[in-house]
Amino acid sequence: MKLLSEDPANYRDAPTEGIRRLLQEESGIPVPRDQPLDTSRIDWIRMGTTVATNALLERKGERMALVITKGFKNLLHIGNQTRPKIFDL
Repeated sequence: MKLLSEDPANYRDAPTEGIRRLLQEESGIPVPRDQPLDTSRIDWIRMGTTVATNALLERKGERMALVITKGFKNLLHIGNQTRPKIFDL
């Protein structure tokens, strides 16, 4: 399921809304937005977001700089978003 990260007209919080919709869809039981979620039937949750990547692409947020000394040069490699084999198992 995919939701907008921000959609204030329809929901306050995208992760909670996604869980609410999935519980409703899988159980067939209505899950009202104005009530706390019953998480007793959830064994695990896997969720991904693109909030940070979108902020970079849209150039939103504060201006900043990253300074790395020679001893931490691997941080540049770890933080690189270039992942040509992202879906390889």
